[in-house]
Amino acid sequence: MEIPMHTKTFSFVFLLFFSPLVSKACHPVDKEALLDFKHRIISDPSELLNSWTVSSNCCTSWDGVACDVSGRVVNVSRPGLVSGNDFIEDTYMSGTLSLYLGNLSSLQLLDLSNLKDLKGPIPREFGKLSQLTYLFLDSNKLTGSIPMTFGYLSQMKKLYLSDNFISGSVPASVARHWTSVSELGLSGNLLSGPIPSTIGKWIMITKIDLHGNNFSGRIPAGIGNLKNLKFLDLSENKIGGSIPPSIGGLSELILLYLNENHLTGRIPSSISGLTSMQFCRLSDNKLTGTLPPSIGQLARIQRLILENNKLTGKLPATIGHLTTLTDIFFSNNHFTGKIPSSFGNLLNLQTLDLSRNQLSGQLPPQLAKLQRLQTLDLSFNPLGLVEIPNWFQELKLFRLILAKTGIEGQLPHWLASSSLSVLDLSSNSLSGELPHWIGKMTSLSFLNLSNNGFRSSIPVEFKNLSLLMDLDLHSNKFTGGLNVIFSKEVQYPLGHFNSIDLSNNMFSGAIEDNIGERPAMASITALILSHNKLGGSIPNSIGKMNELQVLKLVNNGLSGKIPVELGDAKKLSTILISRNKLIGAIPEKVINLNELKEFDVSSNRLRGRIPTHKAIIPVSAFKNNPGLCGAPLPPC
Repeated sequence: MEIPMHTKTFSFVFLLFFSPLVSKACHPVDKEALLDFKHRIISDPSELLNSWTVSSNCCTSWDGVACDVSGRVVNVSRPGLVSGNDFIEDTYMSGTLSLYLGNLSSLQLLDLSNLKDLKGPIPREFGKLSQLTYLFLDSNKLTGSIPMTFGYLSQMKKLYLSDNFISGSVPASVARHWTSVSELGLSGNLLSGPIPSTIGKWIMITKIDLHGNNFSGRIPAGIGNLKNLKFLDLSENKIGGSIPPSIGGLSELILLYLNENHLTGRIPSSISGLTSMQFCRLSDNKLTGTLPPSIGQLARIQRLILENNKLTGKLPATIGHLTTLTDIFFSNNHFTGKIPSSFGNLLNLQTLDLSRNQLSGQLPPQLAKLQRLQTLDLSFNPLGLVEIPNWFQELKLFRLILAKTGIEGQLPHWLASSSLSVLDLSSNSLSGELPHWIGKMTSLSFLNLSNNGFRSSIPVEFKNLSLLMDLDLHSNKFTGGLNVIFSKEVQYPLGHFNSIDLSNNMFSGAIEDNIGERPAMASITALILSHNKLGGSIPNSIGKMNELQVLKLVNNGLSGKIPVELGDAKKLSTILISRNKLIGAIPEKVINLNELKEFDVSSNRLRGRIPTHKAIIPVSAFKNNPGLCGAPLPPC
């Protein structure tokens, strides 16, 4: 489980606000400042400021306010997430920040976080708060830039401005003064420009969270000076250049997230210096070169996520030294060669995703030792498996994904006794019948056998898959009727279909009239049956599928009218029913569905005027219906 970047705790706040402070009456300057703040709050439905009255002492009677012995306000805390003894209450407040808060000259903590609806800029007057140590304004709707006056906040230890709409850059002239800051949270804003090069002077810092902005430029080489840094999240920005070798100096670093940037070059061999690192995410960049063997020195690493890069070469056997690893995500790179047998030493591994690479050669049987492995994804590698190795049945997998790995022949019988929830064997050369024992795989929730050579009807035992929610059998040679699929059992509240794709097969017979009333079809979002030999009419009951978004029935020999009841399926965005034998008019209720984006009834036998419609539908979607007329076809 990953450690959260924010460790502001209620116990911390509790200690600050409820420590016994004997104080004089509230200083009039401070009282005026706080009342002005209250005046600018236009909505306080949680009544967080009800106790703030002109007639009472702000030091002793106002909730969320604490003073020192001289009557000066030192703490103001009205966060939108309040913890009681056994509950957490979510509250909010609308309004703007008062510039008079800058007059609270003894203020040490200001926490107005998570109020959701504080708007406007951060007043530059906050720069006068020379004693301010903790500032939490995160999770609001603040705008504008970081005030230049923040350079005067030399006592600041924790600064959180995350999840607002703050823009502009982090001025280097401000950042150079943050030498006392231990935690900095600026994530989820609109900040841009470079990461300040003065970051190397933040020698007290333990956490930096800048993710989800528009920062660009390079990672400053000085980052290696931050010997106390434990959490570094620069993900989801536009940072380029290479990872500086100096990063290897961060021996206390636990979490490193640089994903979703524009990083290039190699992963430096100095990464071995990150001896405390547990979570590493470098995915979704343009990193190249081979993985340095020194990666095997990350003695505490748990999650290693390098997917969606351009990494090459063989997987280092030294990865087998990383016995604390629980998750490997190396998908979508250019790794070659065999999977090292040393991977069999990773006894804590739960996820091994090596999909979409160029791995080849025999799978090491040592992988059978990975008894904690839940997900194995080797799909889209030229492995030339021919058959799934028998030792796979020794694993206790939850997800097995072997798409396009060269599997041939029939499904191995040992699958019948597996507890797989996800099975994807698509784009292989499997053949023969779909076996009757498929009905014993009662844990299946996702089954993809598309793009193979199966030749059979669907066995009646298929009905037993009461947890199945996603089924993809497209591009095979399945025959027979579809009703055994649609009448599948459910294990309420699970087992309702989410998606079905049976296209490009040889299924035949009519679609049963009550398909929309079947329990398994109650919440389906995509029903794709195109390019079969179904015949019959489009059932009216499809209109009862309240969650249906995609309906594709192309080239099926369907006859009869387009049921007006389709217009009752309000979420339909795609209706493709071309190349059939449909007759009659296009129902106005159907072509005017609010969500409709894609609609095609071409090559049928429809007649009459095309109803006026809001969706932008091309001429080609109506062609080859000799009796149709009206825009976008010629007028009637």
